[in-house]
Amino acid sequence: MYRSNGKLYKAEGIILSRRNVGEADRILTIFTREYGKIRCVAKGIRRVSSRRAPHLEIFTRVGLMIHRGGSMDSVTEATPIDVYQHLRQDLERVSMAYFYCELISVLLAEHQEHADVYLLLCTTLSNLDTQTGTLDPMVFREFTLELLWTLGFLPRGQRLQGEKLQSFVENIAERRLRTPKLVRQLL
Repeated sequence: MYRSNGKLYKAEGIILSRRNVGEADRILTIFTREYGKIRCVAKGIRRVSSRRAPHLEIFTRVGLMIHRGGSMDSVTEATPIDVYQHLRQDLERVSMAYFYCELISVLLAEHQEHADVYLLLCTTLSNLDTQTGTLDPMVFREFTLELLWTLGFLPRGQRLQGEKLQSFVENIAERRLRTPKLVRQLL
């Protein structure tokens, strides 16, 4: 199911990425529980007076009201559910969160609901936010493997690591990932 019958529909989602367009707008890639990965425009969000701007930052979990548009849907309301505040205060954790969001973004097709993957990402970001002490680099690999197993790209239990794992993901995505090198340098 992609959309409700009306012009407006609700969704809960995590902001995966954003791209500035025009003078005040931003295109958001959002992974929603109900509709999978979607792209929406947030009009006027880059204006100083925008009240939605703080709620539509990368890896923020939000409740959304979305207006169905002709070429692209637009976000009309955003209510924060979890901003992962502690995560944002540590460069290593931010880097890992960017990696998780990039993986979801490149491995999932648009408009395909994956409630199990949504729960995996929510749980992973929450654990990253609440975990204390140094980060274990194995968490980085385990998330990637669990995602590949869940999406059916890799038989459950088959394990890849290091360059083989990165190369496998990049072959599926048909492009190079940006974040693994940064994460490896920080951990």
